[in-house]
Amino acid sequence: MNIGRFEIEQLSEGIFEIFEDGLIQKSTLSEIKEDTNLPGLRDTSQYIGINPLLIRDGKHNVLVDTGLGWGLDHKSSYTDTSNLLTNLDIFGLTPADITHVVLSHLHYDHSAGSTYVDHNMSTQPTMSYANYFLQKKEWYFALEETVSGNQRPGAGYQLDELYKLAAEDKLVFLTDQHFELLPGIKIIRTGGHTPGHQIIKVQDAGETAYFLGDLIPSEFHLNHYAMRKMDVDPIESKKAKTLILRQALKENAVLLFYHSLHAKAGKLVLNNNKKFALKDIR
Repeated sequence: MNIGRFEIEQLSEGIFEIFEDGLIQKSTLSEIKEDTNLPGLRDTSQYIGINPLLIRDGKHNVLVDTGLGWGLDHKSSYTDTSNLLTNLDIFGLTPADITHVVLSHLHYDHSAGSTYVDHNMSTQPTMSYANYFLQKKEWYFALEETVSGNQRPGAGYQLDELYKLAAEDKLVFLTDQHFELLPGIKIIRTGGHTPGHQIIKVQDAGETAYFLGDLIPSEFHLNHYAMRKMDVDPIESKKAKTLILRQALKENAVLLFYHSLHAKAGKLVLNNNKKFALKDIR
C-alpha cells in the first residue's frame, strides 16, 4: 500500500487468543468458534491479530509497535512463528535496517518485540540502530502500574526487558501532544487507553493514513465501544476516537488496525445507515 511517497506494510504475527489475566496463546481462524457476540468482543477472552506496521520512504524505515516477539530469544521454544525478524526478511530488511521505532504504548502485546535475549542471556535491543519513541507519561504510568501490581484485564505491562533500552538511552520520551517524527509522519498523543497512548498519522501528496493502536483496535470497534474495562480513561478515549474518526472521514483517510483478524486496513466511509464502514483499498 502506498500513501504518497510512503510504502506501508502490515507485519502480521498471526492470530492469538488473549485472556483477562493476560495469558496469550496462538490460535487460527479455524479455531475461532461461532459466537453470538461480535467477533473479537468476547467476555472472558478475545481473539486478536498482532499487526505491527512498517513505513518506508527510501531513506527511512519506521516500525510502529514491535509485536509479541515470540521466537526472537536465543533457544526460544517458538521455532515456527512469525515475528519481526521473519516479517522484515520478506521485504529484504533486517532489524538493523530500522531507523525509528514508535511504540503506541507499552502493553506487552505491542512492545515485547522491542528486545530479545541473546546467546549470552543478555537483553539486547531488537532494532539496534533505532531509537524508540514513546510518551514520557506512558513510561512513568507503566512504572507505577508495575510497582503497584494494579494491572487491568488483558495484556498489561511487562517492563523487565525494556529497562535495558532505558539504561542505554534508546528511549526517546515525548511530552508534546503532536510530534513530527519525519516530514509526513506525525505522532499524536490520544491518551484514554493509557495516559501515554499515541497513534500515527501518515500524510503525503494529498493522501492520509492513521495507525490507531488500541484507540480503535479493529474494524469492529468503529461503531462500538467495547474497551471500557481496559481503558484507563474511557471518557478521554471516546472523545479522542470521535475526533480522529471525524477528521479521518474528512481526509478520506485509510485506517490501519493493529488487532484486526480480517480487515486490517481500509478507507473510512459512511454507509447507508450513517455508520462508519471500510472501503476496500484499490
